[in-house]
Amino acid sequence: MSEATQVQPDYNYKVVRQFTVMTVIWGIVGMSIGLLIATQLFAPALNFDIPYLTYSRLRPLHTNSVIFAFGGCALFATSYYVVQRTSQVRLFSDKLAAFTFWGWQAVIVLAAITLPLGMTSSKEYAELEWPIDILITLVWVAYIINFFGTMIIRKTSHIYVANWFFGAFMLTVAVLHIGNSMAIPVSFTKSYSLYAGAVDAMMQWWYGHNAVGFFLTAGFLGMMYYFVPKQAGRPVYSYRLSIIHFWALISLYIWAGPHHLHYTALPDWTQSLGMVMSIILFVPSWGGMINGIMTLSGAWHKLRTDPVLRFLIVSLSFYGMSTFEGPMMAIKTVNALSHYTDWTIGHVHSGALGWVAMVSIGSVYHLVPILFGQPKMYSTSLVNVHFWLATIGVVLYIVAMWMSGVLQGLMWRAVNADGTLTYSFVESLEASKPFYVLRAIGGAFVVAGMLIMAFNCYKTIRAPKTADVKTSSVAATA
Repeated sequence: MSEATQVQPDYNYKVVRQFTVMTVIWGIVGMSIGLLIATQLFAPALNFDIPYLTYSRLRPLHTNSVIFAFGGCALFATSYYVVQRTSQVRLFSDKLAAFTFWGWQAVIVLAAITLPLGMTSSKEYAELEWPIDILITLVWVAYIINFFGTMIIRKTSHIYVANWFFGAFMLTVAVLHIGNSMAIPVSFTKSYSLYAGAVDAMMQWWYGHNAVGFFLTAGFLGMMYYFVPKQAGRPVYSYRLSIIHFWALISLYIWAGPHHLHYTALPDWTQSLGMVMSIILFVPSWGGMINGIMTLSGAWHKLRTDPVLRFLIVSLSFYGMSTFEGPMMAIKTVNALSHYTDWTIGHVHSGALGWVAMVSIGSVYHLVPILFGQPKMYSTSLVNVHFWLATIGVVLYIVAMWMSGVLQGLMWRAVNADGTLTYSFVESLEASKPFYVLRAIGGAFVVAGMLIMAFNCYKTIRAPKTADVKTSSVAATA
């Protein structure tokens, strides 16, 4: 990626800085809650007999804070940064940018209040009640207007591929959120879904899996397509492959949701359609992974000395692994073993911690020095320590859950000669306890890495400025 030294346009870096800092803060909060509830599964007394600290109350808070607080802030920060840099213009509206920041933080705080109080719609990844859903919609519409408004006034004819992924993620998440959140309010804190029975389940997993497909995949692929080439100092491996990757991904992903509902009341043809589309989805997913990793062609040596680049490339390895595992788990015969077990938890976290968190962390490490006028992070050694803590932690976590999940699946289906179950559910739970301990150890590694990151970012931000953040080299947009 070529660079020309000149004065930049007057970009709005304030909102990017705000979202970047909150990415780190909410990452620590969300992952710490996850560590607490992971520990509660083998040491239940850690809820301290306080109803607000029970697993059932904290689990939706954990998922919402990691996905929408940590992941959401990372997406806002990087998309606002990338669209300005690649369009060579300031954001369409500073006021809309400020509204999206403060509105999104308000959503997060309201979630942190309502979910421990038990105020929930009970829908996976969509637990927040209807007044908060309305606020989310308002913030999201402002986000879409600001992003696409910036692209409309761009000074370059080309729309860089990262913006294609960011744009698709924004528009699709808006449709998913509005569609799945249709409800009939009965009070200010309680509502019931507009849909019923199997239709409600199908709507929920059309939303739920595409929250993974667009919020946690397409958005972060936008991040990957900008920050991997920038950090590597190389052009993207194949621009043609990136466009094929984009259109194939958004055409196929939307159909995959029913694989969450195998062997349920959902019509069998719908289950089979979800399975087939999930298997086909493997192809564009690996096309994107290969495109990202092969961007390092001619620059592999940089992995030895650049831990930020290692974060980005290892995240792509986890992306490739997760997008192979997901289609396999969608096959009905495999799903018969894996469903409802910890294998699913391992799969989710190989994507969430291995792919989403690591690409976000790498992008934040790239951004912080630029946004705060520093030549580099305060300590590259601490970035390296964080990389190894994160990598080891994620591997411990997912291996523990794979082993626990396969063990559970085999124990639940084991039968005696007379057809009775060989094991009780409690016996399968006892067998899983060592793996829960191992998962908590892995989670502790991940949280420790995030705390090191916070310290490193704080020292970088507080250091005396060595450059004006409004003037530096301008990235070429192709």
